[in-house]
This record gives sequence, C-alpha cells and structure tokens, in this order.
Amino acid sequence: MRRLLALFVVLALVIPTSAMAAERTVSVTATVERQVPNDTAEVRFSVSKERPGRAAALHVVAVRAKAVIAAAQGIAGVGPGDVTTGSISVRRVVKGKRPVYRASEGVSVVTHQPEAAGELVAAGVAAGATGTRGPNFFVGDREAAYDAALVEALEKAQAKAEMLAVAAGATLGPAITIAEGGAVTPINETAGAAEPVRKCVAATPQGSAGVSRRKAGASVCATPPPVKPGNSTVEATVNATFALQ
Repeated sequence: MRRLLALFVVLALVIPTSAMAAERTVSVTATVERQVPNDTAEVRFSVSKERPGRAAALHVVAVRAKAVIAAAQGIAGVGPGDVTTGSISVRRVVKGKRPVYRASEGVSVVTHQPEAAGELVAAGVAAGATGTRGPNFFVGDREAAYDAALVEALEKAQAKAEMLAVAAGATLGPAITIAEGGAVTPINETAGAAEPVRKCVAATPQGSAGVSRRKAGASVCATPPPVKPGNSTVEATVNATFALQ
C-alpha cells in the first residue's frame, strides 16, 4: 500500500511537469505576396458561317478553322499540343422568309511567349476567325510559383518565431505543426502597352462551297493589337507552431 501511494505521488509530480513542458510553444503566422511575370497567354477563336445548307455551312467553317489552326501554329511560342478545338455546332436560323444554317467551331491557342499574343490574334483573324476572346495571361507553372512563395513564408514564420523565443528568454525548437494556404491570382494590366507592329499576313485562296476566292498572292494587312502580359500575384500563408526549449 505504501509503495502504491508513493507511485501515485511520483505520477502527480511528473505529469504536471510534462504538461507544462508541452505547453512551451510559440505559434506564428506569416504571409508572403510576390509578383510573378506571366509567361503564358491563351487566345480563343470562333469561326462561324451561314449557308443555305447544313453541309455547305459546315464545309466553310472546316476550311476556315483549318486556316486559323495553321496560322496559329506559325506564331512564336505555340508548340505541339497548344492548339485545341472546341465544340462544333450546326443550327437552323430563320432570316426573312428563307431559313439558313449557321455552323460554328471554336479554336483555343496557347502561346508560351505571351508578348506574341497580339500577333496571334491578328493572324487568326486574317486566317478567317470571326470572333476572338482573350488573350488571358497567366503563369504556366502555378504550382512551382506557389511552392516557392510557400517556402519563403515558412522561412519568414521561423524567423518571427525565433525572435519571439529570444524575447521570452527561450530557445526555438523544431516545428510541431505547419498549416499552409494561398493562391495564384492573375492581374490584368493595360497601362503601358507595347506599340503595335504592322504585319501583313498572306491570305489563303479559298473557293469552294460558296467561299469567296481571293486572288493568289494577295495579302491581308493585320495590325497586331498591343498587349502587355503583366504579372500574377502569388500569395502563400503559413501557420506554424514551434517548440520552446
């Protein structure tokens, strides 16, 4: 019985001490916000045409979509797999007394040289695109950009925790818990756009299914619109708890 009582006394003394040691921690939060240059741009084209018959409308769109794809593939920064086609539709449209059929197809193009996005738009329009959307600028490898900011945030959190530990008369120990969060947000910038460069794009002669035939050797002078890729904001936050020794 005496040994059992002695064991209870020892446990009563040891447990509070361990609990106090476990409570010697410091928790900090650090946030890093960085501006990362956008290195990728995406432009979406649409090609549509109306004709009295379904097959004729679809044929015209197919010819012009191929021309848009060929033009896009000749732009700097556009590589294999950077051109994809979207949905294809053919629908009946009533105009006046006689119905016509409108065919359309979408083409999406990514260039890894974002400063060439204006040239890409001009080339697509000259090749037969009837509509454009974009360019949208962004960071190609978002995960790498976020990871770099995350590591920087952890280093910042550790420096802050070490400062607090010294102020408390303790030594900073290892990290006990680490929680992270953040995002990569593109910023659309329009100020300070580059000067437009005039470029003549050779036109592709076409002449079947009602498509007007252009003279061989003719050219369509397209002025690439000014573009500025701008930056994306990368934000990373770390909530960390460190032991105090």
